[in-house]
Amino acid sequence: MSRIGKKTIAVPKGVTVTLDGQTVSVKGPKGESSWTVAEEIEVTQEGDELSLGLRTDTQRGRAMWGLSRTLVDNMVVGVTTGFEKSLELVGVGYRAAMKGNALSLQLGFSHEVDIDPPAGVSFAVPKQTEIKILGSDKQAVGQIASVIRKLRPPEPYKGKGVRYAGEKVRRKEGKKK
Repeated sequence: MSRIGKKTIAVPKGVTVTLDGQTVSVKGPKGESSWTVAEEIEVTQEGDELSLGLRTDTQRGRAMWGLSRTLVDNMVVGVTTGFEKSLELVGVGYRAAMKGNALSLQLGFSHEVDIDPPAGVSFAVPKQTEIKILGSDKQAVGQIASVIRKLRPPEPYKGKGVRYAGEKVRRKEGKKK
């Protein structure tokens, strides 16, 4: 039995959930999202709570139960409060700026790197060395944060690069004289 799958999902005020066969659609103040649940999972709505259960007790059904519950819960959270990832730029001359909707990064290359936000994701630059990625889709926010971090990952000798906020970079000792 899945401990995660057994939990119910609370649907807050202002959020509408539509069940159409195996498709779950969630609409709220920050947008809308839909996902098709696996055939082995049954979604039911009682009042302002959603619950997911097994239709068939198979290995795949048990595997998809907790995943399905988590993905539906992420959709509900995404359309109500949204998701946010923060990145820090560490290094001399490393800075970020907004060019319209796009993010412009100076990361020590001979050119600026411009990144257009995918649908449903927006960027904010509160400081030159800080980037906030906002959106209602947790996967899309994490994916674009990973793409930005891969442009210049933190290196272990000086610690320069793009890192997640609060990320600890394990430093190495340099050459001995």
